[in-house]
Amino acid sequence: MIDGEDTASGTALLLAAAPVGKTRLVDATSVLPPLAAVPPSILTGTAAATIVELADPTDPQTVLTRIRAAAATPGPLTVYITGQLHLDHKQRLIHLALARTTPTTLRYTGLPWHWLAGELKLRRPGTTTVVTDVVAAPDAWQQLRTEGLVLGHGIRVYGRITPPPPRHRLVEPAYLKAFAATWRSGVNPPLAQLHEEAAAQAGPDDALFLAVDDTAVPAAAPAASDVQVRNRSRQEPAPVPTAPAPVSENTEVAEEDPLPAIFAAAHAGRHGEAASLIAMWEGWALRTYGAGSVQAIHWLEVRADLARLAGDPARSCELWMAAADARLARQQSPDDPAVEGAVDRAHHQWQELRDPQRARELGPALVSLRRHVPGRRSGAVDAVQRRLEMLHTMPPVAARRAAS
Repeated sequence: MIDGEDTASGTALLLAAAPVGKTRLVDATSVLPPLAAVPPSILTGTAAATIVELADPTDPQTVLTRIRAAAATPGPLTVYITGQLHLDHKQRLIHLALARTTPTTLRYTGLPWHWLAGELKLRRPGTTTVVTDVVAAPDAWQQLRTEGLVLGHGIRVYGRITPPPPRHRLVEPAYLKAFAATWRSGVNPPLAQLHEEAAAQAGPDDALFLAVDDTAVPAAAPAASDVQVRNRSRQEPAPVPTAPAPVSENTEVAEEDPLPAIFAAAHAGRHGEAASLIAMWEGWALRTYGAGSVQAIHWLEVRADLARLAGDPARSCELWMAAADARLARQQSPDDPAVEGAVDRAHHQWQELRDPQRARELGPALVSLRRHVPGRRSGAVDAVQRRLEMLHTMPPVAARRAAS
């Protein structure tokens, strides 16, 4: 059992991905056969197990869908990730490269790490474990050395991040292969012990090793860093934030307001730092007040605005729609200014989309929401429908021009 977890059924998601071609840094999929030889119940730490395997996927939306489905399962979830991490220079956000990822297409063909974090942090604390064996590209390595790999509170994280290898050499996922070798030998130690043994075997000496289990942190405040990164010589915990004052119904925060620091980091282009702060405070709100609370919705809306500042209108639109739906689920009326504001912002971000495919994907949900929340300006529903119809009927080239 993983750290003594004793639940009837669990899920393991195995994600191994790296670009095809000369930008590949790791032989990611080589870890799948050894893991496949391990009994599924060992991978999940439960009596019954569901295994989902993604080998060199090409589409980030498909990966997000699989992650979202796995995150929605009620039992324990363990995510195993092997691949390489890159930094988007425009947004300063970490991405997991997929099979078709190139340096120039990273924003569109890689999986943003905060997508993974966003799905997992909505799960019940203590039910999620992430094990990573990843290589960092040179730009990502510098950021990861100082900020770590953020996932949020209530999630166990064990793993290895290796620096970029010498030119024309591939890194072997030796850390996760050591896990598989131990399990296949018939030994099943606690995960923390297995991590220590794998770290000792895998190297290299300048690798960063992640060992975080803050699932026992009291619910009163985010009292520990999201990620503690250590190498073989020292531990480097991040600064500890003070406890927030409760968020009122109008979502104003009292004197311990973390928003200035979050938005200062975002405006300075430090989107990874802003995302990590939000993850801590949103996790605290979820544990303290619960999903669907006005406090949790507040942080959902902050994430939506941060996605806008990071130049990700699709994600911003999704989050604003989710915030509107959450407020409506709280029985707030369609003409409530907070509900109208969320839908108006979702509509605006959808209009900003320059990717016709993503606009088509998000359009129907926005039309449905707009019919329920028409807003103060007449013709909003018709405007969404007209643009959506145009995107569906135009040839691909023309649709791209219209979207831009």
